Amino acid sequence: MAASIHTQEDWPRFRWNRESLSGRLASVRHEQGRLLGRMEALGFKLRQEAVLRTLTEDVLKSSEIEGEKLDADQFRSSIARRLGMDIGDLKAVDRNLEGVVEMMLDATGHDDLPLTSERLVAWHASLFPTGRSGMRRIRVGAWRDDNGDPMQVVSGPMGRERVRFEAPAAKRLDPEMGTLLDWFNGNTGGGWPCPLKRTA
Repeated sequence: MAASIHTQEDWPRFRWNRESLSGRLASVRHEQGRLLGRMEALGFKLRQEAVLRTLTEDVLKSSEIEGEKLDADQFRSSIARRLGMDIGDLKAVDRNLEGVVEMMLDATGHDDLPLTSERLVAWHASLFPTGRSGMRRIRVGAWRDDNGDPMQVVSGPMGRERVRFEAPAAKRLDPEMGTLLDWFNGNTGGGWPCPLKRTA
């Protein structure tokens, strides 16, 4: 296994060339502005439909990365109900899917709020309302502990698995997450701001 990113000497203080990135970032920001302008030109109903479609596709695509095939109609129904949209025939929605929708709407609808450990563990609890992942009992709403095997991303056929990534030891999680949350919320006192955080 190649060295994990968190084992590199400069972790997490990497360097980059601002000049080479600034043009690309400016171009992306320009395209974002154009897209927002077009969205504003749409009527309220079309704008709502675009938001509904985007949120539904985001959830489905994110789940596919994890190898899960989810019911698009259930997600669409759950999101529409929570947004107060009338889309006609609403389907009954599984509790696990409701948790995904709760988490996603909080993340996208309250992106102006600070990202905190409390929000992250609440999202985790929403994603696993039964305290299980499949047949396994998992620790919900808390950082991982050192009980059991290390957390790894593994691929390959049984018997010839390959470790692609090994997460930092549990004892490092508090300081690592503190550093990440400070950076995300812009509390680092300089340096490159988080590109995901909305700015005024």
